[in-house]
Amino acid sequence: MGGALIRYRAIAYVVGVVLVLLVVVGMPLKYGWDQPIVVETVGPAHGFLYMVYLVACFDLGRRADWPLHRMLLLMLAGTVPFVSFYAERVATRQVRRTAPTGDAGVPPAGAATGSRPGSSGRPDQDIVFSKPERETARTE
Repeated sequence: MGGALIRYRAIAYVVGVVLVLLVVVGMPLKYGWDQPIVVETVGPAHGFLYMVYLVACFDLGRRADWPLHRMLLLMLAGTVPFVSFYAERVATRQVRRTAPTGDAGVPPAGAATGSRPGSSGRPDQDIVFSKPERETARTE
């Protein structure tokens, strides 16, 4: 999940910066001084980046096993200036608090990553309990 978190954090930052650029610089230039060049150039890039942001949100939410409403709120955070920065911090904190792995996606030393207690997550090192074989009664 570490890779999904890094991808989400990077695209959330980029989308947030581009949206702030559009709202703080582009909109006043377009409507106040009739200079739409910033909106015409940065706007389509923001649209594409926002689609990438949606995919990153979905990927992170799926890997973190979040409910749909949390994923949707995270996706909507990219539409309001400055909110994507806050949402990125909250999502990062949530993932790091609940994830069994460290920030780099590597389990802490001695941590079990499998679903069973004592499971190493690697089939070649797991303890396998087999059922005792039944003794068949011979009839002579």
